[in-house]
Amino acid sequence: MNMDMNTNSGKLFSDKLMQEIKDKFHFVDRDPNDRERLFFDNAGGSFRLKKAVEKLSQVDAIPDCPERIHDIALSLQAIQKKGSDDFKTILNAEGGAVYASLTASGAMFDIVRAIVENVPGSNTVTTVLEHPSAYDAMVSYSDKTGKQLRVAKSNAITGGVDVEEICRLIDENTCLLNVIYASNISGAKLDIKNIVKQARAIKPDLYIVVDAVQHAPHGLIDLAETPVDAINIAPYKFYGCRGSGMAWLSNRAAALSHHKLIGRPEDFWNLGSPAPAQYAVITEITDYVCWIGAQLGESISRRAQFVAGITAIELHERALLAHMLNGTEAVTGLRNLNGVTVFLDYDDLAKRDLIIAIEIAGIEHTQAVREYAKRGVIVYERVSTSIYSKRMLESFGMRGAIRVSPLHCHSSQDIDQFLRITAELCDSLR
Repeated sequence: MNMDMNTNSGKLFSDKLMQEIKDKFHFVDRDPNDRERLFFDNAGGSFRLKKAVEKLSQVDAIPDCPERIHDIALSLQAIQKKGSDDFKTILNAEGGAVYASLTASGAMFDIVRAIVENVPGSNTVTTVLEHPSAYDAMVSYSDKTGKQLRVAKSNAITGGVDVEEICRLIDENTCLLNVIYASNISGAKLDIKNIVKQARAIKPDLYIVVDAVQHAPHGLIDLAETPVDAINIAPYKFYGCRGSGMAWLSNRAAALSHHKLIGRPEDFWNLGSPAPAQYAVITEITDYVCWIGAQLGESISRRAQFVAGITAIELHERALLAHMLNGTEAVTGLRNLNGVTVFLDYDDLAKRDLIIAIEIAGIEHTQAVREYAKRGVIVYERVSTSIYSKRMLESFGMRGAIRVSPLHCHSSQDIDQFLRITAELCDSLR
């Protein structure tokens, strides 16, 4: 299958595939109280695959300890191994260690600690757009070890962070670069491939960690092209379930000193009894994306099917993004809607995930979110009083924004409905 990833307008799923996709998720068109709803807060929560929820319950109901030798225990071990293998399929990772933590944030703190405390160097580098789990971990362990923390500034035009801005902070004494894959406010994707390439040109053995929680559900990750030392995702934001964060570490990162039972191998990161149900969820996520790839004719290998599926998801979401911004002959898009300001509106949609930050004239952001909810639309306010927003917003010179984050299981009709509701909200304020 050949897809042009450079197209700025994307490519929608067929109507048939769109309906099949919607049917695979819980609560896409109606909320848990059976009311019609547009859930456009997938950057905070996320739609759950029905099969992922079912599999989690099914496997978690099994009472057997997976660390035994009888047949049920062995089947649980097989589920865990399959989930680990599928996680590597998602990332295109070879070797290394898979680490299942309670949350992706917990995994990030553990990984940053292991690197900063054990790798020589006098400074660390991160960006102002990091999630607090990455940024605060960098602050905490840099302070603890007496290393200087250098913070790359954001670009208020692209909504991201420039490669040059990051790499100018790196030198031969940098022990760790920690960088986010995509902003959870602007949706801007950082150029991870060139960041890795140019950073390692400055220091070939530099440790690099990537927070992919926001980006993973929206586009391709390929560690063969972007060889980093650790990367994390949150399954609940990737069509899965709450209760775990998944991370992968390179062989050298996994071998660094970290919390573990003394009798375990040096590169073993999981503590306590495993939870096979969480690994089963990873397999369901992978199966689903591969299913989309198979619908589009890709059947060579599991990784090839996954690439085809996640690429189709990315292109569909790009088409939704273009639709939301530009509208149609029948419905006015956000860029042209009187009373709406679109923040960080970068024209190259290939460099953006499906997140839009807007403001409606005459209404405070939190109140606007309440007004949307009254009209059956769930969005989220990013305001400077929140620890999850303050640093990023201030870097862009913003006080706040309404974050709109649909998912690929939304259709163009859903976008039309959102635009009409937004127009009605604007009219009611005049």
